[in-house]
Amino acid sequence: MRSDRLLATLLLLQTHGRLSAPDLAARLEVSTRTVARDVEALSSAGVPVYAERGRHGGVVLMPGFRTDVSGLTDAEMRALLALTDGEQGGSLGRAVASAVRKLLAAVPEARRPGIAAARRTVVVEQHGWHRAGQPAGDDPALAALERAVTADERVRIRYRPGSGGTAGWRTVDPYGLVSKAGTWYLVAAARGTPRMFRVSRVEEVAWTGTPARRPDDRDLEAVWVELRDRLEDAPEAVTVAVRVGAGRRAMVERVVAAQLVGPPSPDPDRPDVVHLPFRAAGAAVGVLLGFGAVAEVLGPPEVRALMASRAAEVVALYR
Repeated sequence: MRSDRLLATLLLLQTHGRLSAPDLAARLEVSTRTVARDVEALSSAGVPVYAERGRHGGVVLMPGFRTDVSGLTDAEMRALLALTDGEQGGSLGRAVASAVRKLLAAVPEARRPGIAAARRTVVVEQHGWHRAGQPAGDDPALAALERAVTADERVRIRYRPGSGGTAGWRTVDPYGLVSKAGTWYLVAAARGTPRMFRVSRVEEVAWTGTPARRPDDRDLEAVWVELRDRLEDAPEAVTVAVRVGAGRRAMVERVVAAQLVGPPSPDPDRPDVVHLPFRAAGAAVGVLLGFGAVAEVLGPPEVRALMASRAAEVVALYR
């Protein structure tokens, strides 16, 4: 992609005024011969750039020449960083990532600490989960959480779990924010354990005025990869049909919400039955056993058999 390299060359010279050919080549990841050809192309296009020979020579941009491309705002810079997900984007993603790296190389030194902070606190993945994703829409809490991760501050969030659960306050120490397939997640430690929180379910953010205290010194990407892989490597989800006692359905759905991968759905033919999409059969058995006779598993048969087996073990233990 020669066009992005020419632009990066121009921005580098605009920032530094004069650079040696080897320095330009190293910054742009090309050969000095390529640098010479690019300088000639810029000059032919009317850009006042030329090469000076000698010990103190180099590639020089005529003083006073400016281009508006470098006038990137902080928000635009974050947007550029969001394009560097080349690993998941195939050849096009790798090309975009390379172009962005070259553009960022031209940013003045004074702004580079902010860029480094943005790299530590934001990760973007373009591909979705192993199950279908849902669009995040506008997340009112996103701006507040972005300020929190930039300030490295502990915050309290009023978080609503999935499946219509009741929102509650949680104190979290942010690692950063992740965008996955258009959905934003806050990665933070809660009670000393790294977790992910869907930003669209954060109803309110309260500032504590104290620095974040995470349980380890890992960066955002390392923690995110661990959480992501743990979820995607989990056993296949299973939808369990449960008969719930009168007036208890809302309570059951609220308690099991953390173990679900989607919203509960009522049975169209049986008003006392609800279908619950659990992460795995073991998760379903573990939480539903606690309801005793209030919640009866009707299917699938293997989950009902597992419930019976676990229940028999409990009876034998306490008999």
